[in-house]
Amino acid sequence: MRIDWDLIDTVLLDMDGTLLDRHFDDHFWLEHVPMRYAEKNGMAKAKARDMLLQLFRSQENTLNWTDLDYWSQRLGLDIPVLKEEVDHLIAVHPFVTEFLLFLRRHGKQIHLVTNAHGKTLDLKLRRTRIGSYFDGIVSAHDLGLPKEDPAFWGKLQRQFPFEPARTMLGEDSETNLATAQLFGIGYLIHVGRFSSQAPRAQSERFSTITYFSELLPRDGGMSVEI
Repeated sequence: MRIDWDLIDTVLLDMDGTLLDRHFDDHFWLEHVPMRYAEKNGMAKAKARDMLLQLFRSQENTLNWTDLDYWSQRLGLDIPVLKEEVDHLIAVHPFVTEFLLFLRRHGKQIHLVTNAHGKTLDLKLRRTRIGSYFDGIVSAHDLGLPKEDPAFWGKLQRQFPFEPARTMLGEDSETNLATAQLFGIGYLIHVGRFSSQAPRAQSERFSTITYFSELLPRDGGMSVEI
Protein backbone atom coordinates (compact mmCIF):
# COMPACT_ATOMS: atom_id res chain seq x y z
CA MET A 1 0.00 0.00 0.00
CA ARG A 2 1.16 3.52 -0.80
CA ILE A 3 0.18 6.08 1.82
CA ASP A 4 0.16 9.74 0.86
CA TRP A 5 -0.38 11.61 4.11
CA ASP A 6 -1.60 14.67 2.18
CA LEU A 7 -4.68 12.60 1.28
CA ILE A 8 -5.52 11.65 4.88
CA ASP A 9 -7.36 14.00 7.24
CA THR A 10 -8.48 11.67 10.02
CA VAL A 11 -6.76 8.79 11.80
CA LEU A 12 -8.79 6.34 13.88
CA LEU A 13 -6.80 4.13 16.23
CA ASP A 14 -7.80 1.10 18.26
CA MET A 15 -6.26 0.77 21.73
CA ASP A 16 -5.64 -2.80 22.94
CA GLY A 17 -3.21 -4.66 20.72
CA THR A 18 -2.83 -1.64 18.45
CA LEU A 19 -1.43 1.16 20.60
CA LEU A 20 -1.04 -0.86 23.78
CA ASP A 21 0.61 -4.22 24.32
CA ARG A 22 -2.13 -6.86 24.54
CA HIS A 23 0.04 -8.92 26.85
CA PHE A 24 -1.68 -7.15 29.75
CA ASP A 25 -5.16 -8.20 28.60
CA ASP A 26 -4.14 -11.74 27.70
CA HIS A 27 -2.43 -12.24 31.04
CA PHE A 28 -5.33 -10.69 32.92
CA TRP A 29 -8.14 -12.73 31.37
CA LEU A 30 -6.28 -16.00 30.79
CA GLU A 31 -4.18 -16.14 33.96
CA HIS A 32 -5.08 -13.61 36.63
CA VAL A 33 -8.87 -13.86 36.55
CA PRO A 34 -8.83 -17.71 36.53
CA MET A 35 -6.43 -17.65 39.48
CA ARG A 36 -8.65 -15.33 41.52
CA TYR A 37 -11.82 -17.19 40.48
CA ALA A 38 -10.25 -20.51 41.51
CA GLU A 39 -9.22 -19.08 44.88
CA LYS A 40 -12.70 -17.70 45.51
CA ASN A 41 -14.48 -20.92 44.53
CA GLY A 42 -12.05 -23.49 45.92
CA MET A 43 -11.16 -25.13 42.63
CA ALA A 44 -8.06 -25.83 40.55
CA LYS A 45 -6.84 -22.97 38.40
CA ALA A 46 -6.73 -25.17 35.28
CA LYS A 47 -10.38 -26.13 35.74
CA ALA A 48 -11.37 -22.51 36.36
CA ARG A 49 -9.46 -21.41 33.26
CA ASP A 50 -11.17 -23.95 31.00
CA MET A 51 -14.59 -23.02 32.32
CA LEU A 52 -13.98 -19.27 32.01
CA LEU A 53 -12.60 -19.55 28.48
CA GLN A 54 -15.87 -21.09 27.34
CA LEU A 55 -17.79 -18.39 29.13
CA PHE A 56 -15.69 -15.60 27.61
CA ARG A 57 -16.06 -17.02 24.11
CA SER A 58 -19.85 -17.08 24.48
CA GLN A 59 -19.78 -13.26 24.56
CA GLU A 60 -17.27 -12.68 21.77
CA ASN A 61 -18.21 -9.93 19.27
CA THR A 62 -20.67 -8.40 21.74
CA LEU A 63 -20.32 -5.45 24.11
CA ASN A 64 -20.38 -7.88 27.04
CA TRP A 65 -16.97 -9.12 25.87
CA THR A 66 -15.35 -5.93 27.23
CA ASP A 67 -17.95 -4.88 29.83
CA LEU A 68 -16.23 -4.95 33.23
CA ASP A 69 -19.52 -4.53 35.09
CA TYR A 70 -21.01 -7.51 33.25
CA TRP A 71 -18.06 -9.74 34.16
CA SER A 72 -17.96 -8.52 37.75
CA GLN A 73 -21.58 -9.56 38.17
CA ARG A 74 -21.24 -12.78 36.16
CA LEU A 75 -18.12 -14.00 37.97
CA GLY A 76 -18.71 -12.55 41.42
CA LEU A 77 -15.36 -10.74 41.26
CA ASP A 78 -14.45 -7.05 41.32
CA ILE A 79 -12.87 -6.96 37.87
CA PRO A 80 -11.68 -3.30 37.99
CA VAL A 81 -9.89 -3.96 41.28
CA LEU A 82 -8.29 -7.12 39.86
CA LYS A 83 -7.03 -5.12 36.87
CA GLU A 84 -5.23 -2.76 39.20
CA GLU A 85 -3.43 -5.73 40.77
CA VAL A 86 -1.52 -6.28 37.50
CA ASP A 87 -1.61 -2.79 35.98
CA HIS A 88 2.20 -2.71 35.92
CA LEU A 89 1.87 -4.83 32.75
CA ILE A 90 0.07 -2.04 30.87
CA ALA A 91 2.51 -0.75 28.25
CA VAL A 92 2.55 1.30 25.05
CA HIS A 93 3.89 -0.43 21.94
CA PRO A 94 7.21 0.83 20.53
CA PHE A 95 7.03 3.91 18.26
CA VAL A 96 3.41 4.75 19.15
CA THR A 97 4.34 8.07 20.74
CA GLU A 98 6.48 9.03 17.75
CA PHE A 99 3.60 8.22 15.40
CA LEU A 100 1.11 10.27 17.41
CA LEU A 101 3.53 13.21 17.49
CA PHE A 102 3.92 12.97 13.71
CA LEU A 103 0.14 13.08 13.25
CA ARG A 104 -0.23 16.09 15.51
CA ARG A 105 2.61 17.97 13.80
CA HIS A 106 0.86 17.51 10.46
CA GLY A 107 -2.57 18.58 11.67
CA LYS A 108 -4.39 15.26 11.44
CA GLN A 109 -7.52 14.63 13.45
CA ILE A 110 -6.72 11.71 15.79
CA HIS A 111 -9.41 9.68 17.51
CA LEU A 112 -9.05 6.73 19.83
CA VAL A 113 -11.86 4.32 18.92
CA THR A 114 -12.06 1.27 21.12
CA ASN A 115 -14.35 -1.49 22.32
CA ALA A 116 -12.83 -1.09 25.77
CA HIS A 117 -15.15 -0.37 28.70
CA GLY A 118 -14.94 3.10 30.25
CA LYS A 119 -13.35 1.76 33.44
CA THR A 120 -10.65 0.05 31.40
CA LEU A 121 -10.09 3.26 29.44
CA ASP A 122 -9.67 5.28 32.61
CA LEU A 123 -7.11 2.85 34.02
CA LYS A 124 -5.06 2.57 30.84
CA LEU A 125 -5.06 6.25 29.98
CA ARG A 126 -4.03 7.07 33.53
CA ARG A 127 -1.23 4.55 33.36
CA THR A 128 0.06 5.41 29.86
CA ARG A 129 -0.73 9.15 29.69
CA ILE A 130 -1.43 9.00 25.95
CA GLY A 131 -4.91 10.55 26.18
CA SER A 132 -3.67 14.09 25.49
CA TYR A 133 -2.64 13.14 21.93
CA PHE A 134 -6.24 12.57 20.83
CA ASP A 135 -8.87 14.99 19.57
CA GLY A 136 -11.52 12.54 20.72
CA ILE A 137 -11.88 9.25 22.57
CA VAL A 138 -14.86 7.00 21.83
CA SER A 139 -15.78 3.75 23.52
CA ALA A 140 -18.10 1.38 21.69
CA HIS A 141 -20.07 1.23 24.95
CA ASP A 142 -20.97 4.90 24.42
CA LEU A 143 -22.46 4.08 21.01
CA GLY A 144 -24.16 0.84 22.02
CA LEU A 145 -22.50 -1.27 19.32
CA PRO A 146 -19.15 -3.09 19.08
CA LYS A 147 -16.83 -2.33 16.17
CA GLU A 148 -17.55 -5.83 14.86
CA ASP A 149 -21.01 -4.54 13.90
CA PRO A 150 -20.99 -2.79 10.48
CA ALA A 151 -23.49 -0.22 11.81
CA PHE A 152 -20.90 0.98 14.32
CA TRP A 153 -19.06 3.16 11.81
CA GLY A 154 -22.13 5.13 10.78
CA LYS A 155 -22.90 5.85 14.42
CA LEU A 156 -19.29 6.91 14.90
CA GLN A 157 -19.53 9.33 11.97
CA ARG A 158 -22.58 10.90 13.58
CA GLN A 159 -20.49 11.34 16.74
CA PHE A 160 -17.94 13.42 14.84
CA PRO A 161 -17.70 14.14 11.10
CA PHE A 162 -15.07 12.41 8.96
CA GLU A 163 -14.72 11.59 5.28
CA PRO A 164 -14.28 7.80 5.03
CA ALA A 165 -12.17 7.94 1.86
CA ARG A 166 -9.71 10.32 3.60
CA THR A 167 -9.57 8.32 6.84
CA MET A 168 -7.10 5.76 8.15
CA LEU A 169 -7.92 3.03 10.66
CA GLY A 170 -5.22 1.21 12.61
CA GLU A 171 -6.44 -2.06 14.16
CA ASP A 172 -5.18 -5.46 15.29
CA SER A 173 -8.60 -7.01 14.53
CA GLU A 174 -9.22 -8.11 10.95
CA THR A 175 -12.93 -8.36 11.74
CA ASN A 176 -13.07 -4.69 12.67
CA LEU A 177 -11.02 -3.71 9.63
CA ALA A 178 -13.51 -5.61 7.48
CA THR A 179 -16.54 -3.79 8.88
CA ALA A 180 -14.71 -0.47 8.39
CA GLN A 181 -13.95 -1.46 4.80
CA LEU A 182 -17.67 -2.01 4.19
CA PHE A 183 -18.25 1.56 5.40
CA GLY A 184 -15.70 2.87 2.90
CA ILE A 185 -12.78 3.82 5.13
CA GLY A 186 -9.94 4.29 2.67
CA TYR A 187 -6.77 3.30 4.51
CA LEU A 188 -6.86 0.12 6.57
CA ILE A 189 -3.77 -0.89 8.53
CA HIS A 190 -3.48 -4.22 10.33
CA VAL A 191 -1.16 -4.19 13.37
CA GLY A 192 0.41 -7.64 13.41
CA ARG A 193 2.48 -7.38 16.59
CA PHE A 194 -0.47 -7.10 18.97
CA SER A 195 1.44 -8.56 21.93
CA SER A 196 5.09 -8.46 22.92
CA GLN A 197 4.70 -12.10 23.94
CA ALA A 198 3.25 -13.36 20.65
CA PRO A 199 4.68 -13.71 17.13
CA ARG A 200 3.73 -11.20 14.46
CA ALA A 201 0.49 -12.05 12.67
CA GLN A 202 0.19 -11.45 8.94
CA SER A 203 -3.12 -10.46 7.38
CA GLU A 204 -4.01 -11.85 3.96
CA ARG A 205 -6.60 -9.12 3.44
CA PHE A 206 -5.00 -5.94 4.77
CA SER A 207 -1.58 -4.30 4.79
CA THR A 208 0.21 -5.43 7.95
CA ILE A 209 2.76 -3.51 9.99
CA THR A 210 4.77 -4.57 13.01
CA TYR A 211 5.25 -1.07 14.42
CA PHE A 212 3.84 2.36 13.55
CA SER A 213 7.33 3.54 12.62
CA GLU A 214 6.66 1.85 9.26
CA LEU A 215 4.08 4.56 8.50
CA LEU A 216 6.49 7.45 9.05
CA PRO A 217 8.06 8.95 5.90
CA ARG A 218 11.86 8.79 6.02
CA ASP A 219 12.80 11.10 3.14
CA GLY A 220 11.23 14.32 4.38
CA GLY A 221 8.22 13.86 2.10
CA MET A 222 4.67 12.84 2.96
CA SER A 223 4.45 9.44 1.28
CA VAL A 224 5.40 5.95 2.41
CA GLU A 225 5.13 2.44 0.97
CA ILE A 226 4.26 -0.48 3.25
